[in-house]
Amino acid sequence: MKKAILLAVIASLIITQVSCKGKKPAAKQYPVTLMTLDPGHFHAGLVQKMMYEQVSPTVFVYAPPGPDVNEHLKRIEGFNSREENPTAWVENIYAGDDFFEKMLADKPGNAVVISGNNRKKAEYIKNCVDARLNVFADKPMCINPEGFDLLEDAFEQAGRSKVIIYDIMTERSEITTILQKELAADVELFGKLETGSAEKPAIEIESIHHFFKTVSGKPLTRPGWYFDTRQQGEGIVDVTTHLVDLVMWECFPGQPIDYHTDIEVVKTKRWPTMISREQYKKVTGLDDFPDFLKGQVNAKGELACFASGEIIFKIKGIFAKVSVVWNFEAPPGGADTHYAIMRGSKANLIIKQEKEQSYKPELYIEQADKNKLTVETAVDKLTKNYDGLAVDEQNGIPHIVIPDKYRVGHEAHFGQVMERFLKYMNEGKLPEWEIANMRAKYYTTTKALGMAERQ
Repeated sequence: MKKAILLAVIASLIITQVSCKGKKPAAKQYPVTLMTLDPGHFHAGLVQKMMYEQVSPTVFVYAPPGPDVNEHLKRIEGFNSREENPTAWVENIYAGDDFFEKMLADKPGNAVVISGNNRKKAEYIKNCVDARLNVFADKPMCINPEGFDLLEDAFEQAGRSKVIIYDIMTERSEITTILQKELAADVELFGKLETGSAEKPAIEIESIHHFFKTVSGKPLTRPGWYFDTRQQGEGIVDVTTHLVDLVMWECFPGQPIDYHTDIEVVKTKRWPTMISREQYKKVTGLDDFPDFLKGQVNAKGELACFASGEIIFKIKGIFAKVSVVWNFEAPPGGADTHYAIMRGSKANLIIKQEKEQSYKPELYIEQADKNKLTVETAVDKLTKNYDGLAVDEQNGIPHIVIPDKYRVGHEAHFGQVMERFLKYMNEGKLPEWEIANMRAKYYTTTKALGMAERQ
């Protein structure tokens, strides 16, 4: 009897072993698979600077053949091969002139990353939504009034198709901006946001950028078309997108902005950055301006690139001013800079990022009554979510001391925005205020461009 039982057990083990050998382990299922569309801007690569648990490591790239997609693949390979925390992306590439049609026909993924030439971006977004694909788009999603009309149609279709459109607003992830927003909600410290005027707005934000810079430790190579504002968009509809977004997000958190009734563009202007042939070659690697730019080159051989602009507008009765300035290259030891001031009835909240701050953004509190206890109490409240914050004084003004662990840097912000996008994808929808404010944001920038061009 015992022998029979032993034989039965052995037989059972043999059958189990054979059965296990005959089965392949189930492949991991990922709820999100990315498709990257014509990645002409380095932001497309920064989205993949980290891995995401719910995103498949295989990414499907559709692009025309040429240097843009080659630079993108080099950037991804750099992330995969770095020594510290390397990524493990697998890029599946289709390179052909019919790349967009091919992507829509194949549809190997459910989310499209769009960061490149902006001339057709609104059209791409609309067609992707029509194909029931989620869209994660770099700013700007449109660069002119015609593109805004397409974007409006895309948002309407996204609601019907139950997919989402989300733009990459990295500045919301900057710690000084987050803390400025939090402190503006503290009535004891900040009081009430002023109404302001066109001459002295309640909130002002200025951003200074440079065409030649270092990204991921290497000099950035920009595409030749980047300097054609018909393809990239003018500065007034490009970087100002971030700044208009911050005005809405900080002044009216969680509130939907209806551009039909809540926005009035008051004043706007634009001006060019002059680019020499030598500068153009330095940042693009091209020996000369391409034919599509030569008509914009003056007798001195300089390209007039309308990359800078300013908008003064009213939002829910509050005056705001946003401006962006593009220079070719920062002075030695310099970098991009950011300035922002929110004016309240009790205090002004100011972000500075100049040489004095070692080009790191710092947050200051300029009080009417100079009540140190009020500042310390306000900052102490913030430590519940941001431990380690402290207060010191610089030139007699309270300054928020921010631990380095919160200063992750601009490139890391792309991963943080992607996490928000993935959260919304999992939930199947965006908050209503996000949708309304994207529409209001692009209405503001494209309306401002039209006004500036007519001046």
